[in-house]
Amino acid sequence: MVSIGVQTKNVVNDTDPAAGFAMLGRTGFDCVDFSLNDYLTNTSLYKQEVNDFFNQSDGELERYFAPHKKAAREAGIRIHQMHMPYPTYVPNGSRELNDYLWNVVAPKSMRICAGIGCPYIVIHGWKLSHHLGSEEAEWQQTEKFLCFLAPMAKEMGITVCIENLYAGTGGHIVEGPCCDARKAAERMDRLNDRYGAEIFGFCFDTGHANLVGIEMEDFIRTLGDRLKVLHIHDNDGVGDLHQIPFTFTKTRENKVSTDWEGFLRGLKAIRFDRVLSFETAPVLTAFPEEMKEEVLAFIAKIGHYFQEKLNAGIESV
Repeated sequence: MVSIGVQTKNVVNDTDPAAGFAMLGRTGFDCVDFSLNDYLTNTSLYKQEVNDFFNQSDGELERYFAPHKKAAREAGIRIHQMHMPYPTYVPNGSRELNDYLWNVVAPKSMRICAGIGCPYIVIHGWKLSHHLGSEEAEWQQTEKFLCFLAPMAKEMGITVCIENLYAGTGGHIVEGPCCDARKAAERMDRLNDRYGAEIFGFCFDTGHANLVGIEMEDFIRTLGDRLKVLHIHDNDGVGDLHQIPFTFTKTRENKVSTDWEGFLRGLKAIRFDRVLSFETAPVLTAFPEEMKEEVLAFIAKIGHYFQEKLNAGIESV
């Protein structure tokens, strides 16, 4: 039986995490994607701006997140996955910034993940193909970072998940890291064999896949059980909008923009039994605050619809 999850961002706040987790329970979720990336945002990092959140000691960070861990447990919510702050490497960023991301933010993110009882952490591969001249050279740099994380992941019992990304070149959206399922599968298998443990997996992002035209069913079938985590959201095929599934259509005849049928067929084919996790936090700021619970309940209802299709078989969506 698959579970239903959503991001904590824009729901759970640090001043009263219990209220947010209780809301998630009321609206139909049993899991969360803990938005650690909200504590050091990509918009800041691309401007080479860094706050002091991760300068706290391990003990201070453990105490900071203890109320979140307690609140989730009391609400019956499982912290299933977490997103490491990204990017983990800033092209054209200062050496000081990238050393900080590697030597401070990444290890402390791993320890927060373990301390909060979360089994999966998602990272972004390094977007360097344009700078280095090839996807293979780009992957080599990402692999160095993964190998840095590997001993920690193995010791802490965490699976590090890479995800399919897009990139921007000359005003166009193009494939980014990890958009070739066969290469991703081979690379994960090779790394897991090297470390003698299943410490690397994959996070499939439906919105990123839609932007670059990935054939979802084939991609998911190729990944098979290597697929550990999902980021489910919708867009118009032009921008990474992180909206509610079925929101966008291609024509006046209402043909959906995203291939949800193929997505579900792929999950069904690999007998996916983990978490249908929605990465739809931006939606919650588009609606009035008074409607937040209704919007969350609607997202959860779509999750339960997907759940029913996976449990009962998929003839039509």
